[in-house]
Amino acid sequence: MGSPADPPSPPEGTHPPEESAPAPLLVLRDGLPPVVDTEEALARTVAAFAAGTGPLAVDAERASGYRYSSRAYLVQLRREGAGTALVDPIPFGGLEALGEALGDVEWILHAATQDLPCLAELGMRPASLFDTELAGRLLGHPRVGLATLVESVLGRSMRKEHSAVDWSTRPLPTPWLEYAALDVEPLVELRAALVRELEAAGKTEWARQEFEHLVTMVPAGPKQDRWRRTSGMHRARGRRALAAVRELWQARDAIAERRDVTPGRVIPDSAIVEAANAMPQDRRTLISLRGFRGRGAERYAAQWVEALRIARTMPEEDLPPVAARYVGPPPPRAWADRDPVAAARLARARQDLGRLAEELRLPVENLLTPDHVRRLMWEPPSPDADDLAGEVAARLAALGSRPWQVALTRDPLARAIVDPAPTEADLETLEEPPDPEG
Repeated sequence: MGSPADPPSPPEGTHPPEESAPAPLLVLRDGLPPVVDTEEALARTVAAFAAGTGPLAVDAERASGYRYSSRAYLVQLRREGAGTALVDPIPFGGLEALGEALGDVEWILHAATQDLPCLAELGMRPASLFDTELAGRLLGHPRVGLATLVESVLGRSMRKEHSAVDWSTRPLPTPWLEYAALDVEPLVELRAALVRELEAAGKTEWARQEFEHLVTMVPAGPKQDRWRRTSGMHRARGRRALAAVRELWQARDAIAERRDVTPGRVIPDSAIVEAANAMPQDRRTLISLRGFRGRGAERYAAQWVEALRIARTMPEEDLPPVAARYVGPPPPRAWADRDPVAAARLARARQDLGRLAEELRLPVENLLTPDHVRRLMWEPPSPDADDLAGEVAARLAALGSRPWQVALTRDPLARAIVDPAPTEADLETLEEPPDPEG
């Protein structure tokens, strides 16, 4: 008889389930290369990768959470015939020579939208690419992080313990460099496996259009009213306190940009809200606030006091409104009050697109960009249009939806325009829509 700590015996005639062995660890096939940080080493790297064959695996490491800028502090490359290269871009004015040598090669990236902007700053822009994360989404993989896809698709495990380190550190520690090199190690093989899955699922053309869109899309400009993203801003009491949040945020942002540190390392958002509500008039009172803390609380006290003075003396007409001014449709939570019929259209569209996405085994946001849905449902074509589906298709194309998305969603969206389904909250204010069949 087993002790109380022993697991119970399986029923007679059965066998206990076997635990699956852990996936073998991904390792560097060619060892860790030296960091490329001289003009001579860069020239050799350009020549070696230009002579390589097949697609190019690319990754970049930034110092998010440590630096204000989004610049790349390390660029990793891998290509058949050239092996792996770890390029430190900081000693160089740019990497245009590398970009020119590899511009016509298909690039493989994971979550390309994160790395393309910082690579473009270095003069590196692909003519075509394959995004392994986006391919995983289109294929309906439940989790699409690189380590998860490598394990589920290739049967290898990856260490991710250095994903949030300060890549602006110099010299970079060897374990960090090994981690960075491993990020490009499996990309060529992972691409090949995902290509086969896309072909089997009939989604190759979808992926081609999505990847082409990533290459050609214009980067979004800076967002308006970024200060409104201050954490805890809802606790600011009144419009003058909001003005203080704005002035303090802008002062902090200027300091952070000048020092190239993340703004939260100057003073945290909580300190901004604390000072905005208290509105102290001098340095001593400001510093004595219990919640006003951070490395720059005392160092930049004069700037904080001046920002609060500006907010305190600002004319009423210049105070920011409580709610942000939106360009385009208002937030969906406001639709029921402002336009119940539009809210009903959106509810119907979301319901039908969600069902379609489930059938197609992909996230609904990849089936169609949510902002495109909102804009179309807020100001739709006339439901009496002779070719409503055609007008919906034209609107979606103008917004930037890809042809495969338009072909799949034009009819469900047209039905939502003709026959919106009210939510429970809208039932009392909406009349029954006309039956399109009747």
